[in-house]
Amino acid sequence: MNQPRLPALKERLQTLIGINSISAVLPEYDESNLPVIEVLAEWFSALGFSTDIQPVDGFPGKANLVATLGKGDGGLVLSGHTDTVPCNPDRWQSDPFNLSERDGRFYGLGTCDMKGFFALIIEAVQHYRAQDFKQPLIVLATADEESSMCGARALARQGKPKARYAVVGEPTSLKPIRMHKGIMMEGIRLTGRAGHSSDPALGINALDAMIPVMQELQALRLDLAGRFQNAHFAVRTPTLNLGCIHGGDNPNRICGSCELAFDLRTLPGMSNDDLRDEIRRRLNPIAAQNQVTLEMSSLFPGVDSFATAETSPLVQVAERLTGHVSEAVNYATEAPFLQQMGMDTIVLGPGSIDQAHQPDEFLAHDQIDPCVAILRNLIERFCLTAAHD
Repeated sequence: MNQPRLPALKERLQTLIGINSISAVLPEYDESNLPVIEVLAEWFSALGFSTDIQPVDGFPGKANLVATLGKGDGGLVLSGHTDTVPCNPDRWQSDPFNLSERDGRFYGLGTCDMKGFFALIIEAVQHYRAQDFKQPLIVLATADEESSMCGARALARQGKPKARYAVVGEPTSLKPIRMHKGIMMEGIRLTGRAGHSSDPALGINALDAMIPVMQELQALRLDLAGRFQNAHFAVRTPTLNLGCIHGGDNPNRICGSCELAFDLRTLPGMSNDDLRDEIRRRLNPIAAQNQVTLEMSSLFPGVDSFATAETSPLVQVAERLTGHVSEAVNYATEAPFLQQMGMDTIVLGPGSIDQAHQPDEFLAHDQIDPCVAILRNLIERFCLTAAHD
């Protein structure tokens, strides 16, 4: 029986890049990722995978793909997201939705971040069509990593698929990443009472009250830097950035309402929920003293910090295969959600983070063969042999 034909690598890249699957918080830029999911499901089915397309509840047009080859409780997950960030086509030298090749590179939106990873997974797996997978190989293709991370959150909530190890193929220049920071984006709203500025007794100035709130957040920033450090990170302490403030409507009116937004980047071992509780405890007395109402909200659900032990077999194998000691990065990925499902997880993929989210995003040709070789070695180690502890 003839096996179904799969497109060649360059054709696969062209197909994936040609599908607009931008995810964005602004609805006018947001697109469905379902066409990408359906193409990947067709290709992995042709390789013998069982495929399950899972719509993401509450996000119309968004879906995850779980593609599985082999059975068992161990095995390996290769995971990536199918969306891209928005782009400015006028700043590109070529059409971002049409794969172009020049200077030893493939150019296009998503080539390294991170549709290209799926094309290379297929290149690696084709080699093993006739092999007996003693532990499963599971490919996850998720929705909306660049905005809400709703796809990874949905998988974490359902607690499956189950596997022993997971690799998130974000662009790391093929260097293994075993730690990254978490991120919170929070909003604070103070509500006082507007009035005529000629008589302060006529109102309660929310902008005045925001000054000690910001001072307390600055004090918290120093406290956190004193309490938490990790030398593996280029920025070795947590960071707290006061990002934007809006309040009042006119110089001659007492400001009745004021809003502040900030982000907080956490180190492994820190809890986003605990930090929210601490911030509330520190700010409630200030609000009471200034007779304003305090409201706190999360501007998005946040991403936990992530760390896998350097003694993990996956970390050790990845270090040996790549020739690089595992590192820590300041940006966030879907790795914590896979870790929540019980998998030892690393971030490792082709292309550089320096090209991600930039005009003329590219995947260098010299990243392709080494990535395929690494993936094949991981598949042989964790799927084609008996289960490992």
